Amino acid sequence: MTYPSTKPEDYPIGLVQELRKLPNETEWVEFKQGDATSPDDIGEYLSALSNAAALAGKAYAYLIWGLVDGTHEVVGTRFTPQGTKKGNEDLENWLVRLLSPRLHFRFYEVQVDGRAVVVLEIPRATTKPTQFQGTEYIRVGSYRQKLKEHPQLERELWRIFDDTPFERLLAASHLDAAQVLSLLDHPSYFDLLSLPQPEGREQILSALQEDGLVGRNDAGGWDITNLGAVLFAKNLESFRGLARKAVRVIQYQSTGRLVTIREHVERKGYAAGFTSLISFIHALLPRNEVIGQALRKDVPMYPDLAIRELVVNALIHQDFSVTGSGPMVELFSDRMEITNPGFPLVKTERFLDTPPRSRNEALASLLRRAGICEERGSGVDKVVFQTELYQLPAPLFETPEGSTRAVLFAHRAFQAMDRADRVRACYLHACLRHVERNPMTNASLRERFGIEEHNAAIASRIIRDAIADGLVKPYDPEQGKKYAKYLPVWA
Repeated sequence: MTYPSTKPEDYPIGLVQELRKLPNETEWVEFKQGDATSPDDIGEYLSALSNAAALAGKAYAYLIWGLVDGTHEVVGTRFTPQGTKKGNEDLENWLVRLLSPRLHFRFYEVQVDGRAVVVLEIPRATTKPTQFQGTEYIRVGSYRQKLKEHPQLERELWRIFDDTPFERLLAASHLDAAQVLSLLDHPSYFDLLSLPQPEGREQILSALQEDGLVGRNDAGGWDITNLGAVLFAKNLESFRGLARKAVRVIQYQSTGRLVTIREHVERKGYAAGFTSLISFIHALLPRNEVIGQALRKDVPMYPDLAIRELVVNALIHQDFSVTGSGPMVELFSDRMEITNPGFPLVKTERFLDTPPRSRNEALASLLRRAGICEERGSGVDKVVFQTELYQLPAPLFETPEGSTRAVLFAHRAFQAMDRADRVRACYLHACLRHVERNPMTNASLRERFGIEEHNAAIASRIIRDAIADGLVKPYDPEQGKKYAKYLPVWA
């Protein structure tokens, strides 16, 4: 196949020529010889073909006017979607209003072999069946029918929705080779994976295709997947639907959000822009003198490793189906908050010990191969360890308003920590010791807080509070308090 021209009118012409090569009409392609199609029929076709495309594993379905059904001969059509109305409303507006979820379908009016042809390009259903006027339709052979009349197909469709990850869906389509390479930072791909960059376009695109970053389309051109765009976009704003997934970094003047000092949007893909993102965050952070465990030096307010782990966790574990929001890093005078859309797949209190579960496995895998993250579930352990080493308050993990948030706190003297701070630190310390196969003791907790031995009663009181809150339990209830060991309550 040859690459399509960059002229926009050449894409639908090439598409028609490719679809004409199909031996028969399929569930995801409908050819119409006639001129008249009622708006209601078009709406039902949109639903049926969108759902059929999902069942067939296609990115798009097509309804084409001006071709003979059996022979695919071009006979032309007088149908003009631009001039068609339903009542007093334009056809496209009327269709969009009655479809759920809304589809970014598109009409093309072109000349093929000197005759008028109209192509309706219909995106596949992605998260639930496409409805028209509240009813879901499906194609069975060449017939349009209600989905509820075919429960087996309905079950299969829902299974596909569950099994089709965000990364495999398309971020951009109808591109030629030059356009793909102009949108993706492909040199970063080869640099991060320590691969030699091929010399020719075909070889570069072939390598990107092997990792699922790009793919061929029905017209012989190229598509960019969400995986390719979200990781290696030169500018995420170039991809409709992904612009809000760019990472925002906001620095505030004090402990609240009233006065913003600086705001930055990292518009590069997550892999291509990760180093510059972390560098920008570090440039905004003040530095502190940290004293503890024989450590006394000028260091950043927050450990570098903790920042990297929490930022990359926010990127990997976000729920991309949540529209209108993306990962955000907020810097306050006393804390850093890292937020991503979507509830976590595991309970926040089990972040430290639970094996990794990612809703975006392909994204996580490629970031691991690029050396940006690990998939061994060790990220939160490192964060907790680093905060203990730097004598910082324990991190906080919470789920506000349908999102997941990790909070790192600036240095605070032990005397300034409240009961919740101390109990949370005690619990995470017990979790960290447990995964290291070494239960928490009064001595280990004193070391974590920097408490002198003669103040062991303070550590004991914190442990009692953690037990009372149902977070910690004795390793052996029969053992004397002097040598007592403790576990997280779930152990």
